[in-house]
Amino acid sequence: MTLTKTTLGALAASTLLAGGAAAQTDLSLWYHGAGNEVESNILNGIIADFNAAQSDWSVSVESFPQQSYNDSVVASALAGNLPCILDVDGPVMPNWAWAGYLQPLPISEDAIEGHLESTIGRWDGEIYGVGLWDAAVALYTRDSTLEALGLRRPTLEEPWTKDEFMAALDAAKATGDYDYPLDLGTAWTGEWYPYAYSPFLQSFGGDIVDRSTYDTAEGALNGDAAIAFGEWWQSLFAEGYAPGTSQDPADRDTGFIEGKYAFSWNGNWAAATTLEGVDDVIFLPAPDFGNGPIIGAGSWQFGVSSACEHPEGAAAFVEHALQDKYLAAFSDGIGLIPGTKDAAQMTEKYAEGGPLAVFFDLSAEQSLVRPVSPGYVVAAKVFEKALSDIANGADVADTLDAAVDEIDDDIETNQGYGH
Repeated sequence: MTLTKTTLGALAASTLLAGGAAAQTDLSLWYHGAGNEVESNILNGIIADFNAAQSDWSVSVESFPQQSYNDSVVASALAGNLPCILDVDGPVMPNWAWAGYLQPLPISEDAIEGHLESTIGRWDGEIYGVGLWDAAVALYTRDSTLEALGLRRPTLEEPWTKDEFMAALDAAKATGDYDYPLDLGTAWTGEWYPYAYSPFLQSFGGDIVDRSTYDTAEGALNGDAAIAFGEWWQSLFAEGYAPGTSQDPADRDTGFIEGKYAFSWNGNWAAATTLEGVDDVIFLPAPDFGNGPIIGAGSWQFGVSSACEHPEGAAAFVEHALQDKYLAAFSDGIGLIPGTKDAAQMTEKYAEGGPLAVFFDLSAEQSLVRPVSPGYVVAAKVFEKALSDIANGADVADTLDAAVDEIDDDIETNQGYGH
């Protein structure tokens, strides 16, 4: 068979194209959002754009249900079968880094300039993860409720004091119009407790652990400030300000909308549904219990596993995913707070003047990440049990002392977790 120059040229071009495609190194990614079609579609779009935009790397994703995701990662780490890129929940990240599941993410500070600090996962002086969004909690109420009760509308610059907050609950309670003045969401368990409630403790002046050393909870979780917090926390339930730990989950979901509660401590993820059901809902900043108003921070982030042989490829994907257009797409799709101010301006609800713009400001001004320590995963569970027990009438000082002992025993067992 005779090959013409044209045929030979076509074959050469075909060979080059095939070689170019083969040169893309596969990078596997595990994600926690299986079952969320909107979230999956956005992520798949980001991956497709990245794969088409360059010739070095090809990312493929495997999604897991969120409830089983962490266990799947731990089991795979022990079996030596981790992917290259991992999705990791912010407060869990230090534990995975300490345990050797993650390696530092080689991303430049320039790439994260302008991002909410709470979306940057730092541990031991290194960046281990970067998130595309954050979440924030606010005090939900109605504008008409404030007017009817004669209450000042708090602002970021001048939030309610503890006395003002309790006076607001007393005023609501005195009307007899509500099942309870305050919904704290005690129907929810697990990570909600440290995320939503430890900021109250921190505003009192305590904490889950001593962040100056991370080698003990002594003084932080059982000092005078913590005991004052615990007594206040217990009073909310003992004196009928809030439903206790047996709260009906349905009341948590719709009770505020139905008018059962005057105030609700809830996250921005519930705001869109509330806006549909309550014409004059407003979102207020956290009260200041003496040491500044504080809310929780830190959500899911992308990191690079210790098994990844191409961390530079993982970093390239993360940098690609951090474009404002993608942050805005996730915000519009699943309702969470975009990671930059510029991205917020591109969204339907978080742009300046939008109905949820206040949440970006809350995240920027009031947020504090949970203790950045590998021991947090244990301390969080201890904290949850202690608060649940106190809510149900346990002695405050004894319960907090026992919690400190349990946390400190875990820290000692793990040789200080590397701090």
